[in-house]
Amino acid sequence: MIIREFPQTINVAGRAVGSGQPVYVIAEAGPNHNRDFDRAIQLVDVAVTAGADAVKFQTYSAETMYSKKTPTMDYLYEKGVLRRGQTVWDMIKSLEIPREWQKDLADYCREKNITFLSTPFDLRAVDELEAVGCPAYKIASFEIADLPLLRACARTKKPILLSTGMAGLGDIELALETICEAGGREVLLFHCAIAYPPRFEDVNLRAIQTLIRAFGTPVGWSDHTTGVSCDIAAVALGACAIEKHYTVDKSLPGPDHHYALLPDELAAMVRAIRETESALGSTMKGTTEAELELYRLARRSLVAAKAIKKGEKITEDALAVKRPGYGIHPQFIPTLIGRTAARDIEPDDVITWDMV
Repeated sequence: MIIREFPQTINVAGRAVGSGQPVYVIAEAGPNHNRDFDRAIQLVDVAVTAGADAVKFQTYSAETMYSKKTPTMDYLYEKGVLRRGQTVWDMIKSLEIPREWQKDLADYCREKNITFLSTPFDLRAVDELEAVGCPAYKIASFEIADLPLLRACARTKKPILLSTGMAGLGDIELALETICEAGGREVLLFHCAIAYPPRFEDVNLRAIQTLIRAFGTPVGWSDHTTGVSCDIAAVALGACAIEKHYTVDKSLPGPDHHYALLPDELAAMVRAIRETESALGSTMKGTTEAELELYRLARRSLVAAKAIKKGEKITEDALAVKRPGYGIHPQFIPTLIGRTAARDIEPDDVITWDMV
């Protein structure tokens, strides 16, 4: 199987995303609106205030997502998301986004200068999101095997943000080949750990670098962990995009609230990401411009340990290593010993070459 070479930078609504670009932060609202339009608008506002680049919802229907005969995941009972007797199909049905909202949400995002995104889970969703101007398509990890959905998204010629939780390299290769054959040209892969939340020992953030080497696409991190430590580490490991779930109230019913960030936590994460990418800086090692004053005044160099008369030979006990740092470097102590002073040197004078 041969996969075409993908560009290392993609364009999402005019924003370059990739290596060397500012980290692209997607605030994942998902279903945390709980079918309350005012709460959906509130979630957009929270993402704007936090400084996220995009806010993302999810467009699905229970009828096209799950067979009614699907066994229910135990964790939904353990987390209290479902009561005994309820099914995952019932839960999904209760959380479907009313699809007539999508235009209003997209318009509101444009008004607030934040990019509107939504994850399509069926072919109808792709058509609907095209109609409201969705600029890219996020594919959830569970949908990596839905090749018809991948083809539909690829045919739009818009960037595809492909989560890879649970996927091996062969799964990803097949998905990328499918996208290529359908005309997709821009892909960003998201490393992801599927559990809600996952254990930290199952996150394997170093796989970000594996994906970069294996496929050459931009690579991000789609996060379901609690807290923000994995997001900061992911940026340090080369992730060029971060997707993080958030909510306005962790106690609300639904599968995603309990591990999602609160508004102030989301804002703190964005700040930490910006600080991290600034701190990563360059690979050069040396003196920075900000260090120049202290380099001159607080590093050590040679000073006179006692008075030295003009014409007197310099002895080792006449030298001390002290701050500031603009005198002769201590490595030249052997060179100075035995030389004569060119002028009177007082105790604590910084010794420079014109003095000998």
